[in-house]
Amino acid sequence: MMTQTNNPLPVAIVGGGMITHDQLLPSLYHLERLGAVGPIRICALNSAPLRALADAPAFLDAFPGQSFEALPALNEPPERMFPDLYLEAIAALPPHGLVVVAVPDQFHYAVIRAALAHDQHVLVVKPLVLKYAEAKEIEEAALAKGLFVGVEYHKRFDRRALDARGLYRAGRFGQFRCGEAKLIEPYYYRRSNFQNWFTKENSDPFTYVGCHYVDLVYFITGLRPVEVSVRGVEGAFPNGKIGYLWTSGRVIWENGALLSVLNGLGYPDDAAGSNDQSLCMFCEGDDKGGLLRHDDQFRGVSHGYVARPSGAAFRFVSPDYFRLVPWQGAGLKPVGYGYDSVEAIVEAALTVNAAGAGLPESAALANRQEALRDIDRRGILATPANSCINELVVEAARLSITQNGRRVAIDYEPSPTVRQCPA
Repeated sequence: MMTQTNNPLPVAIVGGGMITHDQLLPSLYHLERLGAVGPIRICALNSAPLRALADAPAFLDAFPGQSFEALPALNEPPERMFPDLYLEAIAALPPHGLVVVAVPDQFHYAVIRAALAHDQHVLVVKPLVLKYAEAKEIEEAALAKGLFVGVEYHKRFDRRALDARGLYRAGRFGQFRCGEAKLIEPYYYRRSNFQNWFTKENSDPFTYVGCHYVDLVYFITGLRPVEVSVRGVEGAFPNGKIGYLWTSGRVIWENGALLSVLNGLGYPDDAAGSNDQSLCMFCEGDDKGGLLRHDDQFRGVSHGYVARPSGAAFRFVSPDYFRLVPWQGAGLKPVGYGYDSVEAIVEAALTVNAAGAGLPESAALANRQEALRDIDRRGILATPANSCINELVVEAARLSITQNGRRVAIDYEPSPTVRQCPA
């Protein structure tokens, strides 16, 4: 249930790609009609993805009468590029609105810093940034201004993950000792805009999607990772650019537990599942073994279609992540942990704003800062302060993969850093 507010958050989304279409914009459209967010502006590099969003049949049916302001304008030639227009979009927001960062990983830092400089709360798709030092800088800058930065690790809001967190921390599973995680995205990603940015120097499957499961093990157990090694398999995208298309990673945790992480862009487009993903954790107690297994690809729902706009006649369906379903209101409403995650981040920003409402600025800032610390302490929403293990893992992984899987240690004292292990 959203906090009732007379001051909905104006929103600027930076990035008009896949995640904006599949999760972010429909979630924000619904929150707009609930009164939690105000006008929505979307900024992209050019007009092409914005036109696709504006004309998407699913949105016309699900959110009748709703629209967004497009920057650049929809009638701009798609070949004309606007690399700095996002700065204008952010600057045009009134203070304490929300900037949604949905651009490739290597651009997160610049957009987040611009948002904070203009006194905006931030929702950023995972990972936050690619280096721990940048995460720390963002944490300090946001706290100094009383602004909320939430990292959209939506698997945290899967009810199975929340249940597992509670049970693990109550001792029901014992200690995590060894496990494996897998997330293989569809082959068609190679033909998408991924081929323009998902190149060796920028990212890899472990960094892009493996981080979901590293974060999830940390979220469930509270254990910190202390060593990372990642080996990549190179391949060419259709445009000829070279990227790591497959990765195999290993993460060692502070209690000595091992997690194997397999990722890639290559799940068959015609196969029953739209991807292949799962988590298995073996645990130990006093003279007993424990087990936590989540099959995140198949959730017990199968569909066989006579009409198949998705291109497949038979699908495993996951209604738990994100679906648009009938409800009592107009159109359709989003359900699933993808929506729950966006809603929780918007709720957090509204809560921070409410903490300082109507007070002199010095008192308002102190109250907003205390609200931020309370969110950090709870540890449900990922923030720069409470989830920096993710930036350390990503930084270690990027160092490891460029050296063919060399082991990279994570040290937490005297201050968090990564270092190469002896050969």
